[in-house]
Amino acid sequence: MRFNRRTVLIAGAAGAAGALLPTGPARAARPDFGVSAYPFPLTAVRLGSGPFADNTGRTHAYLRFLDADRLLHMFRITAGRSSSATPCGGWESPSTELRGHSLGHVLTALAQAYASTGDTAHQAKGDYLVAQLALCQRPNGYLSAYPESFIDRVETGQQVWAPYYTLHKIVQGLLDWHRLTGSAQALAVLQRKAAWIQARNSRLTHAQRQQMLRVEFGGIGETLFNLYQLTEEPVHLFTAQYFDHAQVLDPLAAGVDALAGFHANTQIPKALAAIRGYHATGDTRYRDIAVNFWNFVVRRHSYAIGGNSNGEYFQAPNRIAAELSDTTCECCNTYNMLKLTRQLFFTDPSRAAEFMDFYEKALYNHLLGAQNPNSAHGHHCYYVPLRAGGIKTYSNDYNDFTCCHGTGMETGTKFADSIYFHVDRTLYVNMYIASTLTWSSRGITIRQDTTYPESPSTRLTVTAGSGAIDMRIRIPSWTTGAQVRVNGAVTGTATPGTYLSIDRTWTTGDVVDVSLPMTLALEAAPDDPTVRAVKHGPIVLAGQFGSENLGSLPVLDPAVLRPGTAALEYTAGPVLLRPFYKTHGQRYSVYWSVTGSTPKEARYPFDETSGTTTADATGNGWTGTLAGGVTRTAGRSGNAVLLNGANGHVSLPGGILAGVTAFTVATWVRIDTAATWSRVFDFGTGTGAYLFLTPRSGAGTARYAITTGGSGAEQHIDAPVALPTGAWAHIAVTHTGNLGVLYVNGAEAARNTALTVRPSALPSTTRNWIGRSQYATDPYLTAAVDGFRIHSRALSAAEVAQLFSTGQ
Repeated sequence: MRFNRRTVLIAGAAGAAGALLPTGPARAARPDFGVSAYPFPLTAVRLGSGPFADNTGRTHAYLRFLDADRLLHMFRITAGRSSSATPCGGWESPSTELRGHSLGHVLTALAQAYASTGDTAHQAKGDYLVAQLALCQRPNGYLSAYPESFIDRVETGQQVWAPYYTLHKIVQGLLDWHRLTGSAQALAVLQRKAAWIQARNSRLTHAQRQQMLRVEFGGIGETLFNLYQLTEEPVHLFTAQYFDHAQVLDPLAAGVDALAGFHANTQIPKALAAIRGYHATGDTRYRDIAVNFWNFVVRRHSYAIGGNSNGEYFQAPNRIAAELSDTTCECCNTYNMLKLTRQLFFTDPSRAAEFMDFYEKALYNHLLGAQNPNSAHGHHCYYVPLRAGGIKTYSNDYNDFTCCHGTGMETGTKFADSIYFHVDRTLYVNMYIASTLTWSSRGITIRQDTTYPESPSTRLTVTAGSGAIDMRIRIPSWTTGAQVRVNGAVTGTATPGTYLSIDRTWTTGDVVDVSLPMTLALEAAPDDPTVRAVKHGPIVLAGQFGSENLGSLPVLDPAVLRPGTAALEYTAGPVLLRPFYKTHGQRYSVYWSVTGSTPKEARYPFDETSGTTTADATGNGWTGTLAGGVTRTAGRSGNAVLLNGANGHVSLPGGILAGVTAFTVATWVRIDTAATWSRVFDFGTGTGAYLFLTPRSGAGTARYAITTGGSGAEQHIDAPVALPTGAWAHIAVTHTGNLGVLYVNGAEAARNTALTVRPSALPSTTRNWIGRSQYATDPYLTAAVDGFRIHSRALSAAEVAQLFSTGQ
């Protein structure tokens, strides 16, 4: 069983850092560096009816049910005090080395529940827990449900199950209780415990600390940075930096994805600590660590539901189809990734849509569906299996207490924390969740009414107050044809992957209606494009297989998919597909083996650090070759190839587009010199048959062209201007039927509906180049190129916008 297996691991438990909510009844925190947006306090947002409110209600019921004395039992025994309570089981049993962590989760959940509801029952239980912990705290500040000798063991390299991980849960719970209720006693206990942490670590050498940090320690660095921000006491900053783990942070700072083989949720809190370190100090190295980590995990290590890890460990980048099991997608990981996503939004709102698209994906498809709706107490998944025939299993009241049981309590008490953000008079509407926002500093109240995602729309009504507000509505990258109306009149252009700004003076009764059309799509696994997940808009659909324990991926022909009788449901022959977050109590499959013509796909991240080959990240084997003067440089993400404009180019295998009836080529490019008739790409057999994209044609504008009769027979798309120089730009060309579209930075730049020369008319191309022309007299490209990808279909405008917004 998972409990027995994990107790033998030094870096065993997968934990989660508690939420920092910058606004609460306690003293104001020290201002953060580098923050350009802010959350509302939980007191400002109330959930309306819907699945999130239902989930929250079950969690609140569990918090009221829990016996505080049972949670305190081992704290009292460890402190030499008497206890007649029945010990808890599972990870809280008296013989389990991780005992005590759940009480920290409970404190955080109670604090959030009290802030959201004002229910004095939550306050009374939390105050009681804090008061009893104060009685159990030793004079030297030590406080735990296990003896201090566990710390001796981790410091000396003896086997022990993650003692600092448990301590983190306790200190974060105390911090949250103080921040959200104003408890002076919680802060006093926390300060004494922080002093103990400082004393224990200051006597160690740097090498000793680095060795100790190989054992999971949760988000204790994040909590200490937060405590420094709260108290402005420099000792907490110094102590937080004791937990900077060089083995993990140094590669991230250098933009290197070295995550494979590392326990996933041991690392995510380190990235959380890093972004809080940036906010506390302004050190951009911390920021870069967090940004690179998020980019790597979201783009290279995440499944269709937004979760990550197999068997709790990061695998090789882009291995998804090969990593489907019963132990995928540990829920703590996604809980922490959403925390990191919030912090990065505050840091860089220019990527707001990208961050919130991922937030929505993981929130709906993973965490919302990880709670058992048939449990009155909101029992929670540990893993969410993604193998064919997997089934969700859940925690229980007292005999489980895994890490994900703990973060599940926290998740279920803070769904309101990311629906809206703000800065000055700008309001970001991020999530389409029924709720009411009371923006007290602006004297305005806004109610959001929606049954999203069952209905692809939402309505925002100003129910009280008035004033000038720049309301920004997230237009997801997955939608096309979105429309926003103010009091019935269409306003602005709803561009996928952006926020639509409505800057006006609002009055009571104003209504904003948002329509977000959803379409059916199949998301391919990067290592096997025949393995795909079915999505309707952002919602992953799972095949319902009852008690059938599948032995392999079920086969799906997309042509047989038909809308079902209920919203967000489809049928594929006899199999019903319904939202994964609604899938409980039966076996399912999220991924399918898709039949029909197998698409030709290739993707080149260019992240190698040496050598003359570049791997096709899809696993299809279309390995490229670096030729001439090609070096490597920092890319849009990770590394990129740098083409010297003299003879440097990348050669791709022959036949890479042979026989395709449609295609997309997309890439990130930083053009240093836009020489006329240089090529971003050129696929052909010579000067007679080819297709290409040039950043600057003889007419001075970007051009896509295709021909089977040489230059005189070219059919083309001409953009209004040349491609930009000196900065990274995302370029995409799609061609299907007679329609070709050229996109720049996620938006359509030009189209031609009369391209009668189809891609399939070209012979099997043998000269497929990035940065080089079929014509020997044309100049080579002077540019950096990153994330070059080929699809044997025409991506939709929404898909292209998503590639741009997600940096892919």
